[in-house]
Amino acid sequence: MSTAVVVGSGPNGLAAAITLAAAGVDVTVLEADDTIGGGVRSSSGGLADGFPAGLVIDHCAAIHPMAVGSPFLTGLGLERHGLQWKWPEVDCAHPLDDGDAGLLYRSVDQTAVALGADGSRWRRAFGGPSAKFDTLAQDIMGPLLRVPRHPLALARFGVPTVLPASVFSRLFRTEPARALFGGVAAHTFRPLHYPLTSAIGLGIITAGHRHGWAVAQGGSQAITDALAAVLAELGVKVETGVRITSAAQLPPADVTMFDLAPTAVVDILGDRLPRSVARGLGGFRYGPGAFKVDFAVEGPVPWTNPEVAGAGTVHLGGGFAEIAATEREIHAGRMPQRPFVLVGQQYVADPGRSVGDINPVYSYAHVPHGYTGDATEAIIGQFERFAPGFRDRIVGMAVRSTTEMSVYNANYVGGDICTGAKDIRQLVFGPRTTLQPYRIGVPGMYLCSAATPPGPGAHGMCGANAAGVALAALAR
Repeated sequence: MSTAVVVGSGPNGLAAAITLAAAGVDVTVLEADDTIGGGVRSSSGGLADGFPAGLVIDHCAAIHPMAVGSPFLTGLGLERHGLQWKWPEVDCAHPLDDGDAGLLYRSVDQTAVALGADGSRWRRAFGGPSAKFDTLAQDIMGPLLRVPRHPLALARFGVPTVLPASVFSRLFRTEPARALFGGVAAHTFRPLHYPLTSAIGLGIITAGHRHGWAVAQGGSQAITDALAAVLAELGVKVETGVRITSAAQLPPADVTMFDLAPTAVVDILGDRLPRSVARGLGGFRYGPGAFKVDFAVEGPVPWTNPEVAGAGTVHLGGGFAEIAATEREIHAGRMPQRPFVLVGQQYVADPGRSVGDINPVYSYAHVPHGYTGDATEAIIGQFERFAPGFRDRIVGMAVRSTTEMSVYNANYVGGDICTGAKDIRQLVFGPRTTLQPYRIGVPGMYLCSAATPPGPGAHGMCGANAAGVALAALAR
């Protein structure tokens, strides 16, 4: 029987382990932390003063438009292990200073109606691709530079993705539609005038219109717990508290998968890597950071626009021009006064996360890479801008800076929760310039973290793709 070791137990490491084990490989997962899951973990109460027992907080991954329809996850039957998806009434809201808001619904038609004058343009942009998303996913959830299974569908979807978000946004004439698109495009943590910054926005919106911006009932931890149950079914051994820092610590195996940041792989393998690979992985670029604040809030957030209260995700950043300006600032290493803030109101879809009238409100601001300042007041200021009186409802706060983010998960270098800048080279090729993004030049060893295609999220596709490459090599 072939053997495999998976180093790191984020969703991609777990996906790699499951894929290998399902093919008959004897797999061991090694995790440095005391618990598995990487960025897909949650806690229930006790996070900080004011957080009652039972108040559920997602540590990082929170809203899952790319995971709920993931080709890997959907094939596992995770509902038998307790995973239940829940959807809010409004997938995403983008409030504006005049009290208006862009509202994104799972339904393309409902979104189009809400956007009024821009409805027909939104329907034209997203109606076709969302209807074909499950077909498109077979191509977009893997390396970009390969022969596509559905070339015509991919071409129709792919042409707009090369545009800067600032160019694509000109399709829309109203600020709610432009800001709504810009807020989703900002998930790339890149200046919106750069080429390919439309790609992630288009991908998330299209996936969301097909499958919705779901949350996992009881917290994102439920995804990890369900994957752990599959591992147990397959006989995979999981060892926690095992930190691998050198090649000498790696157990002998036919396959070794690294669910790690590329630079960590260089540190572990050292001169075992071919020089060109070590140079490529060692030069991997990281992006801006996330400064996270979780709030325990008495009652609902007092949004000026009441429709925002029904949204699972809220983007706080003003109009498109303001979002573009703040993303340019953080990319240049400067902290803006009004940063882009992503808010999670998961309790709207999953009320069991709340305790009485105390609701958990998730938020993080885009900040410069390795930012050492305190963005808490800037985040609260953005809430107050669109929900006056929010501060008075806060009964507890838990802060995780960029430094603390990288301690929580070593893959989040400098607070970069995307595991790498999604610039043109890294978005197209992956961690280094190669047509084989999962290979690292050492026979039997592979990279499977979110630094590889298709990138960040709880979808597990990076791990499943890498394990597929490893299995093909074993079969030869």
